[in-house]
Amino acid sequence: MVTNDHIATNSNEYCKMEDEYVRRHHRHEIKEHQCSKSLVKHIKAPVPLVWSLVRRFDQPQKYKPFVSRCIVQGDLQIGSVRQVNVKSGLPATTSTERLELLDDEEHIFSMRIVGGDHRLKNYFSVITVHPEIIDGRPGTLVIESFVVDVPDGNTKDETCYFVEALIKCNLKSLADVSERLAVQDRTEPINRI
Repeated sequence: MVTNDHIATNSNEYCKMEDEYVRRHHRHEIKEHQCSKSLVKHIKAPVPLVWSLVRRFDQPQKYKPFVSRCIVQGDLQIGSVRQVNVKSGLPATTSTERLELLDDEEHIFSMRIVGGDHRLKNYFSVITVHPEIIDGRPGTLVIESFVVDVPDGNTKDETCYFVEALIKCNLKSLADVSERLAVQDRTEPINRI
């Protein structure tokens, strides 16, 4: 199921593109005790700028508001592990995450949570970034999907709702940061901010 938080002018065309991207990159094998969903965000900033933020496995705090600190062990490559400190207000303080895929050609990023003091067991997410035109200007379609175990004592709906809320917050922040930089004409990729 795709959740779309932006009503497009030509919604049929957008939906066909979104469905195709979801079908191609966001299909998860879901076990009985897991839930999964795909979320969509349209951002009024060009792909290189948005991707330059999304791809930073070593600096998720550039746009993720709940991350206070991130330390990556070793070189930044597939299999790299990061230790993320979470800001107060969430039922966690740390998360250990592994980079599963970073494709700069296709703009695909995926990571898996491998530890931490939270209830998101076997969490796996994929983010893809796609070019589109919004209001006659270069824009970006971002799709993030996830699969995660449903913790004991929770329903699939409750688990999905919680994870969706976090992702929506991250995507809104990604849009805010990207659009602010785009307005400043910072359309080249951001490497060191």
